[in-house]
Amino acid sequence: MTVTTILDVDWRGVCRRIVEAQSELLSGHSGIGDRAVYEGVGEGGDRALAIDRRSEDIVFAELERIHAQGHEFVAVSEERGEVAFGRSEQRVVIDPIDGSLNARRTVPTFALSLAVASGPTIADVEVGYVYDFGAREEFWARKGRGAELGGSPLGERGPDYGLELVGIEATKPERLLPLIEGLAGKAYRLRFLGSVAISLCYVAAGRFDGMLSARHTRSVDVAAAQLIAREAGASVRLGEVELDDAGLGLDARYGVAAGLDDELLHTLLGVLPAGSQG
Repeated sequence: MTVTTILDVDWRGVCRRIVEAQSELLSGHSGIGDRAVYEGVGEGGDRALAIDRRSEDIVFAELERIHAQGHEFVAVSEERGEVAFGRSEQRVVIDPIDGSLNARRTVPTFALSLAVASGPTIADVEVGYVYDFGAREEFWARKGRGAELGGSPLGERGPDYGLELVGIEATKPERLLPLIEGLAGKAYRLRFLGSVAISLCYVAAGRFDGMLSARHTRSVDVAAAQLIAREAGASVRLGEVELDDAGLGLDARYGVAAGLDDELLHTLLGVLPAGSQG
């Protein structure tokens, strides 16, 4: 078997095939009852929905085909954990459904997130793909080549009103209270999407002036979207961890913040409670 770099793969085409198959799966499970079936606990520690498992199966069918073509890599996925396809430092980091609670309750804001990395850290991510199943929007980035939304370059900025609109990602109300108190007088309005990947992409698109996660977030949730945001010109911080020290393993957790520029990011970091950036 000849080993080649996975960056040679047509990842946009791969992701579009995954999205097409996932869309068909979801259309066959359109009700809350259909989507609320669980199948054990995933490697990420959360209860796994059946639609999460089936969506992941779709992704891994594509990865197996890529491996059969001679590519070696390690897949990092929320449900299966780390799966080696040969021996390589290259990574494919996947969250088949980022925003599973939204998907389960048929709230139409959840996404496929897929990142391709040449090594084991966030700094090594070379390709980022996020597909929003609700808005049917495709976000894409290649390292050093900019970011796109639906094939058009990203980089648009807001109306320069400071933190007019901030996205917040959290799991429990008690996690929100310190952020809301810290943002009082600094942000005009808050929005809660329920998907870290989409919130980061909204910063990339200039829809949000910034975003904060009120809890530590897994690498599978942020690996693709952080590249999209940075390639669009936004500033991203993963707690106190530098990008070249931020691992892509499933056990990696980061406090995530992003702003359209360094000044807005600095303001957002200033409202995080002590210890939440680590």
